[in-house]
Amino acid sequence: MKGILLNMNRLTPCFTVVFVSCLSIALVNNAKAQTTPAAPAAVTPAATTTESPEIRQFQKIEDAWSEAINQRDQYALELALSPLFVDVSAVGDITTRNQQLAALLNNDDKALHLDQRVITVRLLGDIAVANGTYVLHHKVNTALVDEKGVFTHVYERTRGGWLCINSQRTVLREDSNAKQKKQSTAEMPFHIPLFTKSEKSQ
Repeated sequence: MKGILLNMNRLTPCFTVVFVSCLSIALVNNAKAQTTPAAPAAVTPAATTTESPEIRQFQKIEDAWSEAINQRDQYALELALSPLFVDVSAVGDITTRNQQLAALLNNDDKALHLDQRVITVRLLGDIAVANGTYVLHHKVNTALVDEKGVFTHVYERTRGGWLCINSQRTVLREDSNAKQKKQSTAEMPFHIPLFTKSEKSQ
């Protein structure tokens, strides 16, 4: 019995040293954890696309409009234009929906072809404003011309979708003799692609 007590007395200091050492290490680690800021969680970048759902939606409408012009489809054009539609052409002519429909039926220009590309869309309740570029291939006298410009189309939401109530077009004119100016780095509301000389020659 004395031998057992003697051995226990010898082990007690060793156990005490080990216990105190472990306790010290635990306290140090706990202090470090409290003072060291936690690493920020990895941020997953949001998925980005070149086109918003609104742009895709209104591009389909513009495509249907263009196709109605290209196919001389009166009914399809009626589905794109509101009865209140007013068009201001690039040369300043103002026409209504009925005049647009009549011009479509009476136009004998077989080279007529319209292509429209939406760049931005702003939704304001039941009103939407679409901006973009267009190319109108048509005859002027006997010459074939590509009219290239920008458009602003104002749409009104209806039960069946969206109908255009106003159209404004502006021709992009290029001065071939003017030197190219240094482009500003200021952020633009949307980018208008410039047409190159090679495109003009086609």
